[in-house]
Amino acid sequence: MHHQHTLGPSESGSVVLDLGGDSGALIIHTGRDLHGREIEISRADREGPRTHSAVRERHVRDGVVHSAVYPDLAAGLYTVWWDERTPAGAISVTGGSIAEFVWPASSPTGAD
Repeated sequence: MHHQHTLGPSESGSVVLDLGGDSGALIIHTGRDLHGREIEISRADREGPRTHSAVRERHVRDGVVHSAVYPDLAAGLYTVWWDERTPAGAISVTGGSIAEFVWPASSPTGAD
């Protein structure tokens, strides 16, 4: 699902991450070209709905980055989706920490 949004920048300190116990967070780093695109993730170890977050321009202490942030995820293995059918990769989220995934520079085999 490729929804595109027009979103303003996110300032430093504007995202609250709920970390601790069995709760972690995920940041997907992308390029500027994905600004506004929603990226879906889902648990890899069970059936269930996907969740999504939009890529936003984020002003941080060291400059400007583009990323999608998932602030409150149960610990486990997650699939990051390139499109509706094609995984871009997998990432393990651990309780009490932030997992980071770098969006692939080119489409995975089988992607539209």
